Amino acid sequence: MDSSRSAQRAVIQFLPAEGEHASKIYRRMKEVYREQSLTRCTIFRWCYRYEPGDVNIKDLPRPGQAHAVTKSAAISAVDELIRQNRRITTREIAVELSISKGTVHRIIHKKLGYGKVCAQWVPKHLSENQKTTKWELDPSATQQFLY
Repeated sequence: MDSSRSAQRAVIQFLPAEGEHASKIYRRMKEVYREQSLTRCTIFRWCYRYEPGDVNIKDLPRPGQAHAVTKSAAISAVDELIRQNRRITTREIAVELSISKGTVHRIIHKKLGYGKVCAQWVPKHLSENQKTTKWELDPSATQQFLY
């Protein structure tokens, strides 16, 4: 049996059309769907909503902050600013590019993979090329690694 919210909404939409009261719909839903049943408050709210003849059983859009899409231009601009000045702060970047500090933080940490070390932005993970270059430049590190 399909106990999804949309299936239960369809039932709630159908039963008031037959003249069922919300409390009786709630009892029937509890019998059929048991622990997957919607709450009493939700059932009553939807019964009230469907009374005028609303036929949409999908979720309505909710207010709130929209999901931010980070553009590649912003990512490259942040990367360029960090490469020019490794000691730049997120606030300075946000002011320079006119974007929020949260967006700057998300770009730096999630997209570019930088972290702060000694007040400088550095990559969190070294690339394979950087790893081999490190070992080639410091032969003593290779000796220490072997022992």
